[in-house]
Amino acid sequence: MQNSSLVVLDFETTGLSPKQGGRAIEIGAIRVANKQVGETFQSLMNPGVPVSAFIESYTGISNKMVSAAPPCGDVMEQFFHFIGDDPLVAHNASFDTQFLDSEFWHIGRRRANPVACSMLAARRLFPQAPNHKLGTLVHYCGIEHDGVFHRALADAQMTAQLWIAMENHLETLFGIPRPPFSLLQELSKIPKSRVAAFLKAEQKKMHPSLW
Repeated sequence: MQNSSLVVLDFETTGLSPKQGGRAIEIGAIRVANKQVGETFQSLMNPGVPVSAFIESYTGISNKMVSAAPPCGDVMEQFFHFIGDDPLVAHNASFDTQFLDSEFWHIGRRRANPVACSMLAARRLFPQAPNHKLGTLVHYCGIEHDGVFHRALADAQMTAQLWIAMENHLETLFGIPRPPFSLLQELSKIPKSRVAAFLKAEQKKMHPSLW
């Protein structure tokens, strides 16, 4: 049975990879169901390692802010219960899931939730976009925003709106009503040369009488 909701998430971190010692310093997430945004989760977190001057200038998150935040373990335990078994979405999901899985590992938790990447899906649905950075796609799709980027909840909220825009695109242009998470997840993995054939096959499933 398809999950009726999903969770869009975003991390701000001290580095590019947990394998290089990077830790999470902020998490933001938003639950989406039936194209409606719902409850949110946001917290700074203290990883016990310093924030570099570059990361502070990039995110606006200072060492003072992090030192006053709850420990990573406390935040991630709460987040583990927040997501439940909902599917997860992130923009450049390979980045966020490595930190998600690493921070869960630190507290003895393990993720079973399936993940989809909104960036990869957007590359297939919006190939004409100048690029597929989140900010570019937000402008390309005409999504309203307050100009805040590189803070976890703001980026999660924009990614959620992008995901909804892609669902609407599949409905209006390809006649695929209520496109499930699994369809966009699969779409993000197939070669770009197969996108048209893939979507045509999905149309046939939805409207067999037209073929």
